Amino acid sequence: MKRMTCLFTSATLAFSLGFAGCKGTGQKGGTGNTTRIGVITSLTGSNAAFGQAHKKGYAIALDELNAKGGLLGKPIELDYYDDQSKPDQAVQGVAKLVDQDRVPIILGAYSSESTRAIVPVVTQKQIPLLMPTAIADNVMQSGSPWTFRICAGSGAYAAATIDFLKNNGQPKTIAIVYENTNFGQSSQKSMLDAAKAAGIEVVDTEAYEASSPDYKALLQRVKAKNPAVVYFASYLLDATTLMRQAEQVGLNPAYYTSAGTGFAAAEFPTTDKGAGRSAEYTFSVSQWLPSAKWQGSKEFDDEYFKRYASHPAYHAMEAYITLITAAEAIKKANSAEPRAIRDALKQVDTRVTPFGPIKFDPTGQNQHPVLVTQVQGGQYRVVWPPDAAEAKPIIPAPRWNQR
Repeated sequence: MKRMTCLFTSATLAFSLGFAGCKGTGQKGGTGNTTRIGVITSLTGSNAAFGQAHKKGYAIALDELNAKGGLLGKPIELDYYDDQSKPDQAVQGVAKLVDQDRVPIILGAYSSESTRAIVPVVTQKQIPLLMPTAIADNVMQSGSPWTFRICAGSGAYAAATIDFLKNNGQPKTIAIVYENTNFGQSSQKSMLDAAKAAGIEVVDTEAYEASSPDYKALLQRVKAKNPAVVYFASYLLDATTLMRQAEQVGLNPAYYTSAGTGFAAAEFPTTDKGAGRSAEYTFSVSQWLPSAKWQGSKEFDDEYFKRYASHPAYHAMEAYITLITAAEAIKKANSAEPRAIRDALKQVDTRVTPFGPIKFDPTGQNQHPVLVTQVQGGQYRVVWPPDAAEAKPIIPAPRWNQR
């Protein structure tokens, strides 16, 4: 088996493992000769782009781990359950993975809506849940000792955005546009609170139903309030429609900002799957970029591009590091018993990974730093904080008729 470049050195990371040239199957089921890990994500439905990004990140980690012998003396097998982008399906996934497939840990889901739905179920079944991407802060507010989150939450997103705005022009007004789901509502509340605390007037809030073909009336209402900043909480399909229609109605704030997600998807700046030229100058919070200064980021990007002929957004990296972290906990526990894995997750303290340090606080939250990016020339560029920036922000966004 051919070895590839290692993401991070074994001297700095106990579970550093070499890439391998083979591809993991990720098939469901098992023979008893594998260490099985459950995964719930959105392989179909409205969030399929993100679920497929998850699967690609998991595949890289799976091959890397199995190249080093797997876990507990067996190859690792990923047992996928497609929640079809629906919370009720995610709940069914927990029952399938735990009761039938007997997995000792679940990774997932993708959306905050699905993840929040499964928290009480994994708690009742006493199975550790390791969340890669759900950002709504209420997914961590149940007090469950069985839940852990790798990514930063919506409160951290809002705080990072406000910090950026205060240090780059100090705008006085903001409008918030958000999907009327758990993700959107949590993002809206976080930004509403953060803006008020910073002395920024919230002149409009607009909730919308996902996957509408036409948001022009909503955008006209926002335009009438003339905010300096618009903050979106949207998945990819809506982020694309909103920005293309913002151009059509001539909505011209100085800052287009967002709670990541659709505005941070790898497809968003592209012409075939995203907003294309309409994505230019938009700001987004981001959990990770290939250019991030964490050791191993470039190597992950290189491997991802080699396999999939595209560069990853942070969703694939979050899946990658979630599986790596789960493997570290299973290794520490030296057991496939759920409680032992849960207790080992509490002890994880890894200083160097391609996603930054990994350590969970008493609530199960990893203290992950948040970046702010801007689309410049069709590419995401880190513009904040200063010690991570690779480009200067372009402010204000040029008016549509001047681009």
